[in-house]
Amino acid sequence: MKFSAPRGTRDILPEEASRWRWLEEVFREQCRLYGFGEIRTPIFEETGLFARSIGEETEIVTKQMYTFSDQGGRSLTLRPEGTAGVVRAYLQSGLANQGGVQRLFYFGPFFRYERPQKGRFRQFYQGGVEVFGAEGPQLDAEVIALAMDFLNALGLEGARLRINSTGCKTCRPVYEKALRKALAPVVDKLCSWCQERYKGNTLRILDEKRPDCRRYLKDIPSILDSLDKECREHFEDLRVLLNGLGIPYEVESDVVRGLDYYTRTVFEINQPGLGAQDALGGGGRYDGLVEEFGGKPTPAVGWGMGVERILDALETNRQPQAGKGPAQEGLVYFATAGSVDMEIVPNLISEVRASGMAAISASLDKALKAQMKEASRQCCRWVVIVGEDEIAAGTVTLRDMESGEQQNIKREKLIDTLKQLMEQKPL
Repeated sequence: MKFSAPRGTRDILPEEASRWRWLEEVFREQCRLYGFGEIRTPIFEETGLFARSIGEETEIVTKQMYTFSDQGGRSLTLRPEGTAGVVRAYLQSGLANQGGVQRLFYFGPFFRYERPQKGRFRQFYQGGVEVFGAEGPQLDAEVIALAMDFLNALGLEGARLRINSTGCKTCRPVYEKALRKALAPVVDKLCSWCQERYKGNTLRILDEKRPDCRRYLKDIPSILDSLDKECREHFEDLRVLLNGLGIPYEVESDVVRGLDYYTRTVFEINQPGLGAQDALGGGGRYDGLVEEFGGKPTPAVGWGMGVERILDALETNRQPQAGKGPAQEGLVYFATAGSVDMEIVPNLISEVRASGMAAISASLDKALKAQMKEASRQCCRWVVIVGEDEIAAGTVTLRDMESGEQQNIKREKLIDTLKQLMEQKPL
């Protein structure tokens, strides 16, 4: 019997995994620069957690969640997004009682039962950030700046930042009433899903992507016209801050994201050239969610970014650094020439690894040419050649695979020489 990966999932093989590792390292470094600490939450939670936070009528909850009952009869769900679990942990762990501003980041797999297509999987990976305890637009601008700095650090060009405000629980109902009135003459021409949204959370219609429905949304009123004074000032201040940071953006009143917990600021980052699935990620403010989960009223803001989408964007833009993993370039390959005592090379490799550097070898009984070809295939920067002449002289030959240069050095100087070379040629 043959088995294959479940539909909507895939295996990440070593060559591609190096790109993933590189992206994660860049993400972690940017989070460190902004003062964020890592949080790791379970990949499954109580089903009610997501129904309450995301919204019981959302497509994620009604159609896309992987939900099951365990042996104890508890309803559990594989996490479809990151914020709900982080908020739950923020309250349960006591972080909420420490006061001040809490900055947290996460990275890991998430799960949604969607139709698999390019850029969309049933198991997908996200990196995200959440900030608790800061009400003003300064933190909105800061997390947006972090997102853009992350993409810039990857070398990704052309990403579009789209921002909007969905108001608050006071002014949003005013807009929803105006939206229902504007859509009433055409509601029967919308798809069945939009008709359900019309009856429930009407604002979610703005998130509709199907062209047949989008054409009826061109002349609807803008939510920005319904904002109350505080929400309007919050949004205007955010724009001032983004302008001051030199971050280009576009104001688009149909950006609402697909989750019910957002308030005021919402944003999305898109990458032209990716087709229908061009959203790299997005987020916004969710000032009522902590209280919804039983905590004290706590302002919060955050975002999530899709790893697969970003890697696709890098590939589309043909960014050269995207295909290189730092561990590969720092790999030292050991090769032999002629008849060599079988214990010598393993001992040298062990010494190199003990010093903190990665080292490998293959079949040492192969011809030197074949070994060099294997070193090239493994993307090794340096090759240490041990031959009969080198053994007699107590030396090794060190070859730089990038420049083609090689040098003969004393065996006891090998580790120091490799470390110096790695410092001179940062990865």
